[in-house]
Amino acid sequence: MNWNNWLRQIHRWLSIAFTLAVIINIIAMVQEKSSVWVGLTALLPLTLLPLTLLLLTGLYLFALPYATRWRGAGRSGG
Repeated sequence: MNWNNWLRQIHRWLSIAFTLAVIINIIAMVQEKSSVWVGLTALLPLTLLPLTLLLLTGLYLFALPYATRWRGAGRSGG
């Protein structure tokens, strides 16, 4: 498995886990007997790590086709 496929897998599984966490948080908040800790879990620093990783891997995957074209244009233009 090369670097790009590995990064795509990480991004895919992080997004699935984050989506499930958001859905669970919304369901828990809608319940009549919601606890304060449910709302506070969204503010934990532990949620910042997955969001940061999602941002970085997403930006990399977004820029990858442009970087490939840019590198290819430099080689063929020489």
